[in-house]
Amino acid sequence: YVIKVIAQTIQLLYTMLKIDQPSYILLQNPPGLPSIAVAWIACLFWRSKLIIDWHNYGYTIMSMNLGRNHLLVQIAKWYEKLFGRLSDYNLCVTNAMKEDLWVNCNIKAVTMYDKPASYFKETPLELQHRLYMKLSILRKSCFCSTESVGWKAERSAFTEVDEKNGHVIKTRGRPALLISSTSWTASVYLSILNSFLSSPDYEQYINEGIKLPSLVCVITGKGPLKDYYNGLINKLHFKHIQICTPWLEAEDYPLLLGSADLGVCLHKSSSGLDLPMKVVDMFGCSLPVCAVYFECLHELVKHDENGLIFRDSNELAEQLKMLFLGFPTLEGKLHNFRKNLRASKQLRWDESWDQTVLPLFGQNE
Repeated sequence: YVIKVIAQTIQLLYTMLKIDQPSYILLQNPPGLPSIAVAWIACLFWRSKLIIDWHNYGYTIMSMNLGRNHLLVQIAKWYEKLFGRLSDYNLCVTNAMKEDLWVNCNIKAVTMYDKPASYFKETPLELQHRLYMKLSILRKSCFCSTESVGWKAERSAFTEVDEKNGHVIKTRGRPALLISSTSWTASVYLSILNSFLSSPDYEQYINEGIKLPSLVCVITGKGPLKDYYNGLINKLHFKHIQICTPWLEAEDYPLLLGSADLGVCLHKSSSGLDLPMKVVDMFGCSLPVCAVYFECLHELVKHDENGLIFRDSNELAEQLKMLFLGFPTLEGKLHNFRKNLRASKQLRWDESWDQTVLPLFGQNE
């Protein structure tokens, strides 16, 4: 750690002192070690203003591996608070973090919520069909139609081309498409995924005669525990649930979000003060979400308005049962959540920046 920090300090300071003189240096934290101190020194040299964009606390992320009482974590916490106070302006991603920065660090911040980029939006049906067919060709079996069709027919598990008029339509009795994203790292929230994957609850509801669709669960992302969980998934023998873990091309991810029926978020904040960007992107696609509870999640997910909040795998299974009852014909809560998201007309990232951050720059003119 010490050698890495010293090397990065020298490299970063050398680079920043070679650039043209800036009026402002905008720094995202984390990572802040050593970049907060280096940016502050560069600002002294250039007589520039330092703006820190607080997305979380670096020491809380470090504590997930080392424990909160570890010496390095305590040093990182002291460092972050000390150098954080030396900034000229501060942005943060939640009101909870804004309050924490003021109470515990004496840092005054402006809240700028993360917003989705403009390409996160609902995917038109024709584009959905093209995406499903592309993923089917790439041997992503959960996107392939399970019914035998003629050699001319174009059909995926979710869409097909009407042979009469050539229009794309949704297949009858299609499964529900559920999407989640994870970095597959060792953390508490993966235990919820583990419990859900090994739970027969949803299958049992269908076997009891409850009118529920089959589920296609797509879990995107990559990380160190992906192979381990793929091994668990391969041992499962569900009749009504298919699980696949593709690594999607960058341009396909927003298209798949915009095609899905429900998003599931398993993110838990290390500090309890930041919000999951994956949910922000899902809401940009008007995609309702079931998200695991943590302290400030209510600032983004409004329970029973744009999604649902759960605490364990059993509660998640109950929520899926409620949301998908009578799917896709019955217009229940899932439909209402999507309607609320469409009606919310949320700001996009560039609009939010213009409203919240741009006035800060004017203060120095």
